[in-house]
Amino acid sequence: MEQISTDPDFMRHLTAFGPFDTRPSGRVSSWAPTPGETLGGHAARQVLRLCEAAGLSGSDSAEYARTLLTALGPVAERPLDLPPPYDSFLSDDHSPVEYSLAFTPDARPTLRVLLEPGCGAESLADNGRVGLRAVRAMARRWGFDTQRLDELEDLFFPPDPEGPLALWCALELLPGGVPKVKVYLNPAASGEERSVATVREALGRLGHGRAFASLPPSERPLFLALDLGDWEEPRAKVYLVHRDLRAPEAAGLSRTAGGPAQAEIARFFRTAAGHDVDGLGSPDGRDAPLDRRPGLSCHAFTETGTALPSGFTLHVPVRDYARHDGEALDRAVTLLRRHGMDPAPLVQALRAVTTRRPEDGVGLIAYLALVHQEGRPARVTVYISSEAYEVRPPAPAPRARAEAVH
Repeated sequence: MEQISTDPDFMRHLTAFGPFDTRPSGRVSSWAPTPGETLGGHAARQVLRLCEAAGLSGSDSAEYARTLLTALGPVAERPLDLPPPYDSFLSDDHSPVEYSLAFTPDARPTLRVLLEPGCGAESLADNGRVGLRAVRAMARRWGFDTQRLDELEDLFFPPDPEGPLALWCALELLPGGVPKVKVYLNPAASGEERSVATVREALGRLGHGRAFASLPPSERPLFLALDLGDWEEPRAKVYLVHRDLRAPEAAGLSRTAGGPAQAEIARFFRTAAGHDVDGLGSPDGRDAPLDRRPGLSCHAFTETGTALPSGFTLHVPVRDYARHDGEALDRAVTLLRRHGMDPAPLVQALRAVTTRRPEDGVGLIAYLALVHQEGRPARVTVYISSEAYEVRPPAPAPRARAEAVH
């Protein structure tokens, strides 16, 4: 495998964000926070090693580390011994960065980085403006247009926005150093009571006028996500919140034609949530609910000829239903093997982002997701926390399992 670039300009650029050590090969071997460590240094080191786990070349890894530092802006230089610059909703410890690995059979996983470009802005409105500028700078750099985002700016960026976020940006890191780009927008920007109307209007503007009526019942929409740039079939994705979700209800959420069977969705849910006993459900035969953090569904719309979505994803917040990350990792490995996927890159990825043992905390693995997109093999996605500011201590036995026993 090609080694990470060690040209002097890049190394000086990276060391400006904190000290680090390298092996003779030039690969980063220690990124753990040290005196003088910064948010940018912490995240860049994680990206370098995660790229290796995903099979990306050294030159691509270096390019994506630079991209991350640029996208984070001034907060990249903020020392980690200071509190988070902003109570970011993106992660439990308010780190403005999260990672994910998307697995398919017989292939290396695809690495994604989710970040909040406006983190640290003085207000949510400023956060959104900084985020928009960052995305448009990416569009100029990589030669894609932002028309789909521009058409929705008045809906999602009002003068006095509400809600937990303004704009998040996801980069799908591909060979060649040019990522695919997605943005995540806040339906509650004009008030949570207007979330449904905002999403309905947005889908209509994008040509999916009847799409919202096809979605399953939910508590509320949480995100609207858009693919920007070079995608074969650019998607508009609606994320929905499902409180107290149980396996039978999760099994009925998909609205895609030819999607995963209900039994497959229910089995995934039970395994991810820790309700499996020989694949039969919770210990006393009942299906326990997700009564801490809710489950999420995502429906993707790609063509306007029908109101039906072409993609479905079920997200289970495993971190709130496991005592520690050792349990969460065991469940992830079980799911990957069940779907014919190699779990070795996941183990390597966890070692890339932390030196702690999985049993010493919970939240490193944040979500487990089952993904279906028409015309493509099923995927399992594992979401990995940066843990820049805090490691959640191991939890007592999950309440759902304790209630089932009693």
